[in-house]
Amino acid sequence: MFWTRKSNRSLPVRRRFEIPKGRRVYAVGDIHGRDDLFADLIDRITADNATRNPADVTLILLGDLIDRGAESAQVIERAIALRNEMPDTRLLIGNHEECFLAALGGDVRRLRYFMRIGGDATIRSYWKDDASFADASFEEVVERLPRLVPTEHVQFLNEGEDLIEIGDYVFVHAGIRPGVPLEKQVLADLRWIRDEFLDDLSDHGKMIVHGHSITSEPDEQVNRIGIDLGAFQSGSLGALGLEGDKRWYLFSREDRVECAA
Repeated sequence: MFWTRKSNRSLPVRRRFEIPKGRRVYAVGDIHGRDDLFADLIDRITADNATRNPADVTLILLGDLIDRGAESAQVIERAIALRNEMPDTRLLIGNHEECFLAALGGDVRRLRYFMRIGGDATIRSYWKDDASFADASFEEVVERLPRLVPTEHVQFLNEGEDLIEIGDYVFVHAGIRPGVPLEKQVLADLRWIRDEFLDDLSDHGKMIVHGHSITSEPDEQVNRIGIDLGAFQSGSLGALGLEGDKRWYLFSREDRVECAA
């Protein structure tokens, strides 16, 4: 099961939101195991960055790198390697990373829940033997899985962040609790919130950039921008580019790639 909603672009932007001078930010939406789209989108980001004036570049992965798509382990491996090309690559922890890390702790109940929300695809990407995985009991999986996941992958996920603030923009996985100061937001909301955040049009003081809730195109509202395009099913992965008061989008869409200013 996954959640989707229609985007609404009819609302006017109240004011300009800016990234500090000399800085450029790219934010990538939920990848969900689509390493093919991820690799292509990173190539597009690199090419786009090369056409622009020199700047300090930050790449933000908005979380949910894993689950549902078949190449979750490969996505994490690529995200780790990206730090060699883009040193300021930052990861936000999504609800799926939270559940993955919990499933590695040896609790069968947490493993069962992880698998119900698409974690079986992640396990297969490390297991590398569908036949033996299909025959394994939950107890066998919870015992073996921690040995299959590289320590480097676990460390990378454990080092992920929950909120990143750059200029007039705040980057989170799911959203924020309206009316609550940023410094008092709780992890459950940053990683899991939906309707209370999505349906609220009040001024948060910053523009909130998030994933988690699927729309068919970037969802620009007066107080937030959603860029989860449902990559695992739609075959579309998006990134938001920000510099000064400008914003633009890059897309990887299966066999074709598009860019929209």
